[in-house]
Amino acid sequence: MDCDHARSQLPLRLDGALAPEAAAALDDHLARCPSCRRACQDLQTLSAALRGHADRFTAPTALRSRVLADLAAAAPRRRPAGIGRWSDFGLGAALAASVMLAVNLTLAPSRPPAGPMADQVISAHIRSLMEGHLIDIASADRHTVKPWFNGRLDLAPPVRDFEAQGFPLVGGRLDVLGQRPVAALVYRRRLHVINLFVGPGDGTAGLDETGPVRGYTVLHWNDGGLACWLVSDVERAELIAFARLLRSPPPAQ
Repeated sequence: MDCDHARSQLPLRLDGALAPEAAAALDDHLARCPSCRRACQDLQTLSAALRGHADRFTAPTALRSRVLADLAAAAPRRRPAGIGRWSDFGLGAALAASVMLAVNLTLAPSRPPAGPMADQVISAHIRSLMEGHLIDIASADRHTVKPWFNGRLDLAPPVRDFEAQGFPLVGGRLDVLGQRPVAALVYRRRLHVINLFVGPGDGTAGLDETGPVRGYTVLHWNDGGLACWLVSDVERAELIAFARLLRSPPPAQ
């Protein structure tokens, strides 16, 4: 795969629209080509900024009625030769159902906004994707990342690497949620950035989910006295699988 072909595939890859074989070929090229890798990161940053800050509008009900009326007016009024009444009825019903489904999907109200904390988590995640904001300590070694937080926070975040499972640790930084400093552990899933925010918790159990909101899914749980917030635009099933890994007991040393 050459660079021109690779760059033409980047938007499809970020939208999850490439076939597995094509995605694997593109990932292999990105691993070997720093220039295309930077182009991919720039596209990710732009996409995140647009999702996080672009205005969104819900189409009014009148627009739906107008679209349906225009479709009805444009529909052929004569039955094609050789098609019986019942076949014509079935074709018309299928077409109408398809049109209604398309209109409903296009004009359906957006999901309710995220709660205050989940919204802060998403905003902090988007900020981290800007140039120079992602990592304060760059390392895949948990024995390097974990001690870095000593003296910077009043808590010790659990730091683990899951490279073998496809979620490599790439570093950490300090961030702020709810006007309190928190640890941010940074992981990757192929081309996607995953932020794990760790701060003081309330001890409640269970896994809460918010999203997708602005293209991001947020998972929240408490680990002992720590609150954990996991956020990314990676596929929901993959983020949940990663949350299970994070919540699993660490291996015996």
